[in-house]
Amino acid sequence: MVNSVTNFGRSGVQDWIVQRVSAYVLALYTLFLLGFLVVTDVSFESWSALFSHTWFRIFSLMALLSIGAHAWIGLWTVTTDYIKAAMPRFLVQAACGLTMFVYVVWGIQILWGH
Repeated sequence: MVNSVTNFGRSGVQDWIVQRVSAYVLALYTLFLLGFLVVTDVSFESWSALFSHTWFRIFSLMALLSIGAHAWIGLWTVTTDYIKAAMPRFLVQAACGLTMFVYVVWGIQILWGH
């Protein structure tokens, strides 16, 4: 039996909701960026101007956190389905979790750092 200690939510329903909400956030973010690329003559100045707006930084932060949560739930599901031995599963999950944590912290530093 697989213990649910390492999943994101407290239940499968919560994980399902987080997965769906994060997918919508990522879809909206992708569509916005595609629209921006289509209607704007992208240059360093236009890109910097976009990221200078607090609302877009918050939107980017939401997308960053969404991709971390979405990826964690997906990887947790795959590893619990396909890696039955506890120690290898734990090691893969720990490596994935550490990698995602580093990417999220790095992304926050890029978004809000100076």
